[in-house]
Amino acid sequence: MRILVVEDDADLSRQLVAALKDAGYAVDTANDGEEGHFLGDTEPYDAVVLDVGLPRMDGISVLEQWRRDGRAMPVLLLTARDRWSDKVQGIDAGADDYVAKPFHMEEVLARLRALVRRAAGHAANEIECGPVRLDIKAGRVTVNGNPIKLTSHEFKVLEYLMHHRDRVVSRTELTEHLYDQDFDRDSNTIEVFVGRLRKKVPSDLIETVRGLGYRIVTPGNVA
Repeated sequence: MRILVVEDDADLSRQLVAALKDAGYAVDTANDGEEGHFLGDTEPYDAVVLDVGLPRMDGISVLEQWRRDGRAMPVLLLTARDRWSDKVQGIDAGADDYVAKPFHMEEVLARLRALVRRAAGHAANEIECGPVRLDIKAGRVTVNGNPIKLTSHEFKVLEYLMHHRDRVVSRTELTEHLYDQDFDRDSNTIEVFVGRLRKKVPSDLIETVRGLGYRIVTPGNVA
């Protein structure tokens, strides 16, 4: 999944980026509110980590503007403020959750996993589709109970398709959500990863919808 981190503390931003990348996320960053607002308004993110105390435009204002403009991605607020009124203000502005500084990085990762799951309509860390089970937290996939070995990119493609199963996902959408801004978006690597996945999971799991993209259909659903 693709995450935006808007944090002006350079050290904390680096720590967040490192932890998120280690967890398999693609990450973009901004170090002030104006840049963060622009990226969140123009790029497709699966979730945003947003600091409240930002220069040029504070986090609450950024969030309020996103929501007014119809941007619905989940937002996790980072705040150094302990007053309950500040937390209420953030939730009222449209935040989905918040973490108070200082925090443990594991808590941020856990809350982000929960936000992404809920946004996709899933309640648990495991997603099942027929004989395939994907454990988001553990980064593990099994077929009929047997573990299969995937590269990080193969896992990302399968995870996104399973999060959005029963919907056609274009190659462009996959590329935009799985890679950061520096990735070559004209490449055909998504096709390569899907081809490799089909050799490791049931061959009929990932359906190609000609001219549109890919789809994983829940068993029993009408395509």
